[in-house]
Amino acid sequence: MASKIKRAIITAAGPDQRRLPLQTLTDRTGTQSTVIHLLAEEILEAGVERIALVLAPGDRRDYQIALADFEERIEYIEQESPMGYGHAVLCAREFAANEPFLLQVSDHIYLSGRPESCTRQIIDIAEKADCAVSAVQATHESQLPYYGTISGNVLPNHQGMYQVEKIFEKPTPTLAEQECVVPGLRHGYYLCFFGMHVLTPSVFSLLAREVETRADRRLGLSPALNQLASTEKYLAAQLNGRRANLEVQFGFLRAQVALGLHGAGREEVLTLMMEEISHTMEKNRTSGASQ
Repeated sequence: MASKIKRAIITAAGPDQRRLPLQTLTDRTGTQSTVIHLLAEEILEAGVERIALVLAPGDRRDYQIALADFEERIEYIEQESPMGYGHAVLCAREFAANEPFLLQVSDHIYLSGRPESCTRQIIDIAEKADCAVSAVQATHESQLPYYGTISGNVLPNHQGMYQVEKIFEKPTPTLAEQECVVPGLRHGYYLCFFGMHVLTPSVFSLLAREVETRADRRLGLSPALNQLASTEKYLAAQLNGRRANLEVQFGFLRAQVALGLHGAGREEVLTLMMEEISHTMEKNRTSGASQ
């Protein structure tokens, strides 16, 4: 995988996911922007040339409006039936043109702790390592129902890098404690997917094989990634940044607060937060005194 990463796939076809990327947030500059616009902008600024957006039938027009600024660099692909995340990725096989590609979900916002975006970080890591790389984040066990989780070994002399052994799709805390403990993490924390990967084109062959054996079942991505880990070099990397998952409870609130705190309106956001906290504390104190 010596070539540069020039293509990206974003999936937005899941029944519970398809409208989330069209919601509006205030970005770091104070500008109103849809989630999908923020994601596409970061990907293209990271050096990717073209993006395939995998959609549910009937959603194309709304996404075209949201992504009008990038019209010539976006290709729209419909997933005709909601057959799972892995199937959505497989729908973009022809677009990937047998080259390594960036894969991102559409219901996360990414906040880098460095001048380079999270997308640029994972691309740099994958191009240097010359292999598939999944971004991961240390995540509390209470959040395991939302994420794929890896087991792996620390890569010597590479801080925050791991050789992937297995992937467990949304494991229970008990299973995670048995299979996913990684040295150096706090108790109750596990390495969960960040929502972005750089994958080799061989993943499409693995997904196609899964389709043949799971004709009447939804196709996830984790089984193919497990096979990938057993057949070629596959790393996980902790990026310098954080994800905000829009699908979890208060996900949009967290994403908006995080964007505000990382942007030009940081002081205003802090003031608003303190005012609300003070108001709530005063209300609780007054309520308690009256009882």
